[in-house]
Amino acid sequence: MSRKFYLFLALLIVASMALAACGGATEAEPDCASEDVLCVGLVTDVGEVDDKSFNQASWEALQQAETELGAMIDYVETKDAKDYAENMGIFIDAGYDVVVTSGAALGEATKAAALANPDVHFIGVDQPEGADVPNFTGVLFKEDQAGFMAGALAALLTQTDVVAGVYGTDIIIPVVAFNEGYAAGAKYINPDITVISTYHPGGLDVAFTDPEWGATTAAQAIDNGADVIFGAGGKTGNGALIEVAGHEGLYCIGVDQDQWYTVPEAHSCLVSSAIKAITPSVFAMIQAYVDGDTPEGNFYGIAGLAPYHDFEDVIPDDVKAQVEQIGAGLQDGTIETGWVAPES
Repeated sequence: MSRKFYLFLALLIVASMALAACGGATEAEPDCASEDVLCVGLVTDVGEVDDKSFNQASWEALQQAETELGAMIDYVETKDAKDYAENMGIFIDAGYDVVVTSGAALGEATKAAALANPDVHFIGVDQPEGADVPNFTGVLFKEDQAGFMAGALAALLTQTDVVAGVYGTDIIIPVVAFNEGYAAGAKYINPDITVISTYHPGGLDVAFTDPEWGATTAAQAIDNGADVIFGAGGKTGNGALIEVAGHEGLYCIGVDQDQWYTVPEAHSCLVSSAIKAITPSVFAMIQAYVDGDTPEGNFYGIAGLAPYHDFEDVIPDDVKAQVEQIGAGLQDGTIETGWVAPES
């Protein structure tokens, strides 16, 4: 993976961060029935709109649509997974043109809503169900590849030969892909490395909103020798990153967004993030809708590693070169992660 690719990712992330960090919903009531008004609504997963992770990244795409396309935007925060359909109904009943749903857990409900409302376009982040529904585009990412690169980086940085990952629920396939990729990447570098992987034991209502559990789990991994920890689970993963930052000499790796910008409390350990370019990818699908050129089925966005920021001069050049070579191998298929996604 070339330095130009990293620069491209960095520019995408900086541009999306410049638009907004975690703004509020639009106050004015839009006239969504008018053909001259573009209305785009976001339904979050239970992790809240300012989760500093995938919900926030989706919301920033809508804010970009407001700035660049003149869209009227709003969001509904999901408090309970049973409310997905009802929350989408708020926008459907109001005549919104596009409804974005954030996270794999909303996939079934989003597909059902799309089938029942063919005049509304749906964009589902991490939802592959869009393949056979004309008004539903699934925005997907190769989390296993981003996780693989993160695992390889962890294995190249560890001094203890023990690395760890703290995750949201294994009910969500992208989370499992991150984990499997991370472990495979670490073992690609060192087959004898110990990888401690821990999923949150709760359901969708708590798995991504439990920073205390994330912190406690990270502390347990540190007690067991881990000196590089990957946090992938919304606010739960953020809790792990912040816990690692409280220990001198350890590294942590963020997820989804470049968490250098969203979790400044982790700067002392945050060497990189396994990112999915959610904001530019969702915005691209909104733009495609406006242009009348929405792709059929699913759209794959960019996934990879974020810049090293303050660790740019700390990480040895040979480590950076090896990670870059691994990224290139994943892109051209000469390196495989071994991850096989289950059929939806």
